[in-house]
Amino acid sequence: MTVVLERTADPARARGRGAVSNAVGRYERQSRVLVDDGWDDGWRDGDLAPPPLRTEVIRDATRSIIARNNSPDVSFDRSINPYRGCEHGCIYCFARPNHAYLGMSPGIDFESRLFAKPNAAELLAKELSAPGYVPRTIAMGTNTDPYQPIEKKMRITRSVLEVLREFRHPVGIVTKSPLILRDIDILSEMASMGLAKAALSVTTLDRRLARMMEPRAGTPQRRLQAIKALSDAGIPTAVMFAPAIPALNDGEMEAVLKAAREMGARSAGYVLLRLPLEIKDLFREWLDANVPDRAKHVMSLVRQMRGGKDYDSQWNVRMRGTGPYAEMLGRRFQMAVKRLGLNQPSKPLDTAQFRRPARAGDQLSLL
Repeated sequence: MTVVLERTADPARARGRGAVSNAVGRYERQSRVLVDDGWDDGWRDGDLAPPPLRTEVIRDATRSIIARNNSPDVSFDRSINPYRGCEHGCIYCFARPNHAYLGMSPGIDFESRLFAKPNAAELLAKELSAPGYVPRTIAMGTNTDPYQPIEKKMRITRSVLEVLREFRHPVGIVTKSPLILRDIDILSEMASMGLAKAALSVTTLDRRLARMMEPRAGTPQRRLQAIKALSDAGIPTAVMFAPAIPALNDGEMEAVLKAAREMGARSAGYVLLRLPLEIKDLFREWLDANVPDRAKHVMSLVRQMRGGKDYDSQWNVRMRGTGPYAEMLGRRFQMAVKRLGLNQPSKPLDTAQFRRPARAGDQLSLL
């Protein structure tokens, strides 16, 4: 007898990944299911080990590297993403639906089939050298993490930072990886000129919960240690409590902010859980598989903060939510920030130092 399983990703091979399933994206005409025809009973009984699910890296043939946005509820208008997809596997990642544009699943494909941009530094130098370019802070880590595991070998993020340093162009980085410390030499030099800042995302102090939500990201303690090392190196460092998930990690908000402040964080922010497009189904699957006793309660509170829906994408609402629970969360954050002395006024990153370094073949200046 053929048995059709509920999941479209083999649980044995998906161990250590964030998503439970690998359902096709919204643009595909056909769906797929995992079928057990009985031939795999040998390894299911322990006689044979299933083949591991390996991470695949694909070259991204992009022709530009600076992405632009005009969103009124974010603090930057341009960003760089050296990678598409993210091996950290955070189940809540709002970038997951982007994999559907590539004909892939926002589920396990997103965290195991990655796109890298090895010519990012070359493209960046070209775009910054354009005569009409006007400098403003470039954000990194706003979509997928620039310090995910493959960066250790590919070093694309570091090559981008080297170009930004050469042009004296300001940059702000968000990551949940202690790998950022590898580039502390560049970041500290840029920070001394008012050109760099960093933020570490810390969602919980509970190592077990972090392992479930963010299976291949750095542990909470290592992220806190990274905050200290960056701060000690003179780099303005923030902590991001993002996302805040009701009845799952939101009770830790004050503890996370306090721990980060003790490590030298100067500022803090938070973002409410966002469940656009395919993420809502992926997140429900994850809840049912990992915290079944709280699954219904979590989703009930999410809908309370989203006007009865799983998600509300309105500007200035999507990050914070609405309703009594969302308002309480906001008040708690503000009270903690005030008590800890975070978010004091500070100077913005400096765009006035921007310069286009001379390159081979350039006409010499007459000045």
